[in-house]
Amino acid sequence: MELRQIQYFVTVADELHFGRAAERLHIGQPAVSQQVRRLERELRIQLFDRSSRNVTLTPAGEALLPEARELLKAREAFAAKAQHLAVESEATLRVGISSALGQRLDDFLDALTDRGAGTRFEFQTLDAHARLEEVRAGRLDAAFVRGIDTAPGLRLLTLWYDPLVVALPTSHPLAERGSLDLADLAALPLRVASRNENPVLFDTVLSACRKAGFEPALGPPSTRLQDTLAEIGAGSGGWTPVYPTAAGTISSRRIALLPLHGEPITIRMFLALRESADPERLELLTATSAQVRRKVAKEGRHIPPSKIDRRH
Repeated sequence: MELRQIQYFVTVADELHFGRAAERLHIGQPAVSQQVRRLERELRIQLFDRSSRNVTLTPAGEALLPEARELLKAREAFAAKAQHLAVESEATLRVGISSALGQRLDDFLDALTDRGAGTRFEFQTLDAHARLEEVRAGRLDAAFVRGIDTAPGLRLLTLWYDPLVVALPTSHPLAERGSLDLADLAALPLRVASRNENPVLFDTVLSACRKAGFEPALGPPSTRLQDTLAEIGAGSGGWTPVYPTAAGTISSRRIALLPLHGEPITIRMFLALRESADPERLELLTATSAQVRRKVAKEGRHIPPSKIDRRH
C-alpha cells in the first residue's frame, strides 16, 4: 500500500468521478483507476461501486474514508514538521568554543546580530583538537581555535590577535611594576604548554624570548591554566603566558598579571569552518570575522584594568 493510492482513493471519493479526480491530481485517468483497483486488491475489498453511470462509495469505502483522510493529514503534518526542522537546522549555528573567550564571544555575537537575524546558537566547550574534528565531521558549523597555523580541509578566518600577558607571583619584586620587558623574566622558569600540546604557543613564546636576548629555563610543562597558576601562587615560582580573554577568570590575590611593553607576543584566534561550507553562511561568517577583527584592533583591548595590578 502506498500513500499516493490513499490520496487517489480520497480524491475520487470527493469527486465521485474518476475523470475529475484525475484532473485535480494532474495525472491521467487510467493511472488513477489503476492505482485505486490495486489498492482494492491489496485490501481485498471494493471501495467504489462502478455498476451504474455514477461512481459511489461502497459501505466499506465509506467506512474507510475517515481513516484515509487521517492518514493524509498525518502525512501533511509529518512533512510540515520536517520542513520546520530543516529551516531550524539551517538557522542554527553550532559553534565550538574554549572555556575563556570572555567578552570576545560577546564581540562576535554583537557583530553577527546585524547580519544573522533569527540565528539560533548551540555552543559546545571542547578542547582544540576535538573542536576541529567536530567541524570536519559536520557536527559543528564553526569553532574558535588558536594555536594552529593550518588545518587540512578547513578554512581559517582570522578573528583577532591576542597579546599575551604575564602571570607571576605577587610576592616577586617584578610584580611591583606596571609592565615588563620580556627580558626582565630571563631569570625565572617559564611554565608553558609542551610543544606536543600546543606547538604554536610554545614556538611563539620561545622565539620571542630568544629575540629578547635569552634562552628561557623551562619549568614543568603547563597543563590547565588554573592548576599552573595555583602552583605559581603557592610558591613554585616562575611565570606563564596568559591569554587576555582568560584574565577575567583569575581571582587569586597571589597572582599578578602584567602586560609586556615593547613588541607584544601575539597569538592569532581563528574561526574554523569547513572548506565546503554553505556559501551564504561562509559570507556571513567572513563578514562577521572582519568586523570583530576591526573592533578588537580599534579598541586595543588587552586585559581588564582591574586585573593588571593585584598588589592592593
